[in-house]
Amino acid sequence: MANDKAAGQELLLDIRVAEASSLYKFYLNYESAILGTSAVIIFLLVWESMGGALSRYNPIPFLRINPMFMSAPSLIFKAAVDMFSSGEIYHDLKISSIEFFWGYVLAVGVAIPLGILTGWYKRLSYICDPFVNAMNATPRVALLPLVIIWLGIGILSKVGIIFLGAVFPMLINARDGVKTTPLNLINAARSFGASEWQVFKSVVFPSTLPFLLTGLRIAVGRALVGVLVGELYAATAGIGFMITVAGATFQTDKVFVGVLIFAISGIVLTDILDRIEHRFDKWRPKVGAGA
Repeated sequence: MANDKAAGQELLLDIRVAEASSLYKFYLNYESAILGTSAVIIFLLVWESMGGALSRYNPIPFLRINPMFMSAPSLIFKAAVDMFSSGEIYHDLKISSIEFFWGYVLAVGVAIPLGILTGWYKRLSYICDPFVNAMNATPRVALLPLVIIWLGIGILSKVGIIFLGAVFPMLINARDGVKTTPLNLINAARSFGASEWQVFKSVVFPSTLPFLLTGLRIAVGRALVGVLVGELYAATAGIGFMITVAGATFQTDKVFVGVLIFAISGIVLTDILDRIEHRFDKWRPKVGAGA
């Protein structure tokens, strides 16, 4: 039903494009990009008029904000250029990247095998599910003091909190992906004498792969939160530490530079994984396929 509705909407759009003028055709073909870009430009202009170079032309006094408290796009851009030109930010970028990499990679190495095993073996699922569900519902920030006590204030504690943030979305998606594999396909493969490994390789893994990619995509955001929180709480370097120092000294332009680094990193990594995930959407089991 949903596919028929989407197809109908696409057909309607094609008819509108065919009957429109050349300029309107261009707008219809790139409507989402045009509206999104326009919204961002308007937002930046309004923001700049509140505390940047355009604030002198702002006729509304209460919409003028001291740059110390809000900064402005032009000031943030200037701060970013200065920080990258002087090289002061590269050490923080290196530290945060190392923490993110190892925390994320360790989460992949633990979550995917364990998730597949708990999805494949019911008894193991019965044993692990209470712990997995409890830890997934627990804010990882609450565990940060314990992680620091156990691992110290060095890089290991940040890797630990990143690992805890990323591991459960991957594990739960891997587990659910295995569990949603259509039983009729599994039974059909077994009826032809396929071994458990052959069943997994030819049936279970293709059905589970889209779920694995979804878990990887969701875990990116959780891991970046772990980087920020870990470095805000106890660190001597990193982008989160830079944000802490800049905020304590009212350098809001540098705070926004750090926030934008996290935002852009998350957008890029998530978009890459989202594009890969879409390539395997056809492998995702359909509703009712296991009946």
